[in-house]
Amino acid sequence: MSNSLCMIRLTSLVAAFIAVLALGGCGGGGGDIVGTGGTGVISGEVVKGPVANAAVTAFAVSGGQVGAQLGTAATDASGRFMMDIGSYAGALMLRASGGSYKDEATGQVMPMGAEIMTAMIPSVSAGTATTVQVTPVTAMAQAMAQRMGGGMTEANIAAANAAMGAYFGVNDILRVQPMNPLVAGSGATATQDARNYGLTLAAMSQYAKTAGMSASSALVTAMMKDASDGMMDGSAAGAEIQMGMGGMMGGSSMMPATAGSSGLAAALTTYMNSGANMSGLNSSDVAALIQRLTTSTGRI
Repeated sequence: MSNSLCMIRLTSLVAAFIAVLALGGCGGGGGDIVGTGGTGVISGEVVKGPVANAAVTAFAVSGGQVGAQLGTAATDASGRFMMDIGSYAGALMLRASGGSYKDEATGQVMPMGAEIMTAMIPSVSAGTATTVQVTPVTAMAQAMAQRMGGGMTEANIAAANAAMGAYFGVNDILRVQPMNPLVAGSGATATQDARNYGLTLAAMSQYAKTAGMSASSALVTAMMKDASDGMMDGSAAGAEIQMGMGGMMGGSSMMPATAGSSGLAAALTTYMNSGANMSGLNSSDVAALIQRLTTSTGRI
């Protein structure tokens, strides 16, 4: 081998090594280098049925309040997203808006409209990768944490997430991936947490259908308000909650006091016995969740 060829190859290796150093090391995906002190990455799914083409924005949280925007991304057809958040460390909020989803009860593709969904992470470490689910349930927990004394502190976020998970029988609402009951046979391999999670969302869809709501996404906003004071009783700090109605009913009506408890239990039972449920599961597979909601006082 000639000296000139050796020099060319050596120069190429040095250039590659310098490029790796400039990126902060090896690893990561899509150009994102994940490691302590490097670039942090938030990824996950937006689920109300998977929400395609939604805009997801991450915000810093400080002193119990939402702060600076950290990053933004769009979901793909399966509701998945990924974004860089730089070297941020601390509590974090995700907000998802827009896009469309396949409604569990009707099977129709529906726009999210003006509704938003949120999720709160108690703490992320600088330069690490975090995966999270953004769902109506995480949105309910965020609304609850925001209203607690001190606002969205790390302690309040953790407490609200845990309480909402316990209410719906899900161990970790941020990280358990909800089962999609519109996928044939999906219940066979799903954990009980994933079953409870996915079918809770389906029950909300069924409740909205039975109530005559034109879009089940509108129920997300109502449920967030209902959960904000720590009680699922159709009101928020004593003020009744309106639910937008559609179809022949039109207008709006007040949310029943039992909507978030026995009302959801009845909707879940109806959904499990309907042709829309493709999971392969029946009511006995979520009997504990149905019983919990049926007998609940609404306290989260």
